[in-house]
Amino acid sequence: MGEHLSVSTSKLEGFEGLHQAVKGSHVDVMQLERGRLRGTLSHVGIGDFSLSIGAFNVGVRTQRISTEEKLIVGMLLSARERVTHWAFDMQPADVLVIPPSVEHDGVFHSASSYAAIRLDLADLPSVFGGEPRLADPEAWLEKRHYRADDAIGMAGARKLQQIVAHLARQPGALSEASAEFWKRAIVDCMTEPVAASLPRDDSGYLPSAMKLVRNIEEYLEAAGSRPVHVSEICSAFGVSRRSLHRAFHEVFGIGPVTFLRHKRLCAIHSILRQSRPKQTTVSEVALEQGFIELGRFAQYYRAMFGEYPSQTLSGTS
Repeated sequence: MGEHLSVSTSKLEGFEGLHQAVKGSHVDVMQLERGRLRGTLSHVGIGDFSLSIGAFNVGVRTQRISTEEKLIVGMLLSARERVTHWAFDMQPADVLVIPPSVEHDGVFHSASSYAAIRLDLADLPSVFGGEPRLADPEAWLEKRHYRADDAIGMAGARKLQQIVAHLARQPGALSEASAEFWKRAIVDCMTEPVAASLPRDDSGYLPSAMKLVRNIEEYLEAAGSRPVHVSEICSAFGVSRRSLHRAFHEVFGIGPVTFLRHKRLCAIHSILRQSRPKQTTVSEVALEQGFIELGRFAQYYRAMFGEYPSQTLSGTS
């Protein structure tokens, strides 16, 4: 984990372009609807991890015979008509787990869009270290379908597309540390419906809230200015999201996601104060620190510091 991020986007001019619908894995495709297939296909790569997002305007049948030891997690982003994978009827934001070396077939009856990530089973403990039920590779060895909660699923689907669209406009602009943050953010969007399907488990040992938070602050201090995703903290300290949330609310009165956002805003403020307009841009610094919606970022920033980030950079506050 922690390797440089690359993004590529191409136009689809025929069903053959979907043979690479999932990066690194050949997919057999047959067109079902009349008309010329058009669409787009984007690939995001971070080391052995990859995300693919595709959109097309006519129905297709897809089949994949895999012998590779990679786990694929797919999400249906949108669909004009019925979509089925195996015997599962899919709705937008639903998640599909395709275990390693398992054949897969799907039918998109009309225009659709999807996202898919490829993960190495060996990476699961570090990705899901705070949730043992997801960190265990055995938990991902059966094909499964997860019906997304409307609010959680659609929010994740929208954010996923925003991340890819924004990263595609910033080729080569990210450091390895920032790429690691975005990898975790992408995985989070894709697997949140899976995590949300797990029953509550509050029986595990939770260290003193104050002690846990202080240890996390030391971890963040050692991380320096690089952005740290909440899933990284869960993995590093072996605590679940729910446990982490309880601890931060007890100590600060806010959740860990809000705390980390405030910390990233402070890092941006310091970077902008030490920079000059000709040296960098607000958007570059914001992306490096894990913000993609610049309008919302500017609102967060102004609410926190009483000025816009452009004013900090120019020294006109």
